[in-house]
Amino acid sequence: MNSDILKGSWKVMGGRLKSTWGALTDDDLMQVQGNYERLCGKLQSKYGLNREQAGKQIDEFVGKFERDNRSAPH
Repeated sequence: MNSDILKGSWKVMGGRLKSTWGALTDDDLMQVQGNYERLCGKLQSKYGLNREQAGKQIDEFVGKFERDNRSAPH
């Protein structure tokens, strides 16, 4: 589920991703292109996280992104 949201909203998430994980470069984001596993790998290598920690951070980020977008005026 979160991987689908990540992929579908990738372009909109760009700025938020960089503000959440400042060590990610534009090149990193281009390489990831909304792929959950690739983002997980980038977080692991940039922040020294294990797979579980990286996945949890991504899931929390996507959940917050969804909540913020639902409550935003359209």
